[in-house]
Amino acid sequence: MDFENMNFCQSCAMPMTDEDYGSEKDSSKSEDYCKYCYQDGEFTRDVTMEEMIDFCVPKTSKATGMSQKEARKMAEEVFPKLKRWME
Repeated sequence: MDFENMNFCQSCAMPMTDEDYGSEKDSSKSEDYCKYCYQDGEFTRDVTMEEMIDFCVPKTSKATGMSQKEARKMAEEVFPKLKRWME
């Protein structure tokens, strides 16, 4: 994957391909969020940033092969910079 030119969900930091984008109320593609976090112009789950990190760490660890400790460290650095958590 070419991570440098890839967009990442501004809620969960998942790298997004064309089929991963969420949707706005008018059914247009969300430019910021993935389909798992955002559908029909609303977030799919009401969670805190810490809850989202807890949810994502095992998935990131499995997908990347990094330890959960490494995945948590990365998430704790990245998530505060994501649009959803800065608002």
